[in-house]
Amino acid sequence: MVILKPGIKVLMLELLLVLIFLRFSVLLVSLLLLLMIFTLIFFRDPKRRIEDGIISPADGKIDYIDKNRIEIFMGPLDAHVNLAPVSGIVKDIKDEGRKIIPAFIRSKKAKRKEIIIENEHGKFKLTLVAGFIARRIICLVEKGKKVDKGQKIGMIIFGSRVILEIPAGFKFTKKVGEKVKAGQTLAIKLDKC
Repeated sequence: MVILKPGIKVLMLELLLVLIFLRFSVLLVSLLLLLMIFTLIFFRDPKRRIEDGIISPADGKIDYIDKNRIEIFMGPLDAHVNLAPVSGIVKDIKDEGRKIIPAFIRSKKAKRKEIIIENEHGKFKLTLVAGFIARRIICLVEKGKKVDKGQKIGMIIFGSRVILEIPAGFKFTKKVGEKVKAGQTLAIKLDKC
């Protein structure tokens, strides 16, 4: 199992705390070991099989769909690495919002990072939203650079929600309430009607 670099730093800190408290409290050490297991689950980077069409950018549960917009809530047991849903050029990256709001509440005021990817089909807007616990969004792409479908583009530390907006000519193949996996699940496809 591969662990993402930010997770290694957290694990090292947790291990240091385990060693410090080893002499003082079995209960505290037990809680820290449980926290380490959670950190391993959260920061894992599983291998992905990239399917045809436009792929899901995140693991999680679809909790909102409207025309060209789909929102995926990432639970605590989902892998939190985010992937490019399509290949293209990163046209823009913006930091928006300032408030730390629980991830289950949709709000334009929530802290987020918007990534615009453009290809021959149009512009795809990917928004990484930080939740109440999540306070940091890591962006792994740069404006003006090419990204490949399935490439790691970011991570929300301990959170929360990913929004994908697509251009006209596509339709979603999933429904609200369904679980999706980043890269493995076909999220949307070209509407050939």
